[in-house]
Amino acid sequence: METYNYEDFKAAGLEMIFVQDNQSKSKKGVLRGLHFQTKHQQGKLVRVIKGEVFDVAVDLRKGSSTYGKWHGVLLSEENKRQFYVPEGFAHGFLVTSEEAEFVYKCTDYYHPEFEGAITWNDEEIAIEWPIANLHEILLSEKDKSALMLRELKIEL
Repeated sequence: METYNYEDFKAAGLEMIFVQDNQSKSKKGVLRGLHFQTKHQQGKLVRVIKGEVFDVAVDLRKGSSTYGKWHGVLLSEENKRQFYVPEGFAHGFLVTSEEAEFVYKCTDYYHPEFEGAITWNDEEIAIEWPIANLHEILLSEKDKSALMLRELKIEL
């Protein structure tokens, strides 16, 4: 299976260059995000190679007509969908299967000193996470202390 071809993306008007690939493995109920970088912003082409996740992007570009709006998509090893999260967006995902392996290509390198996070359940954004069948939401310490959208003091 071919998962990326620069010429196909270019024909679709997507001419980003990827500089880093990442892979993570998580269990059911793990929610990562909503993450972003204030400098060295990353575009991410994401997909799932095992299991299933609900993947979300939130527009953080001040002045954008979709600022604070979200879009989510179910990614799985069965549907083989990919989702592009552009620079200037926060990104997060929720594992809905027993386990999931998640891979993504990035347009810039990871810089932890510029990383930020918005809380996953921010009422202003109102993401409709598919949590009805989960016993618990598992968050990292970083994600437990994430900010609300209205608390951000950045310009992306």
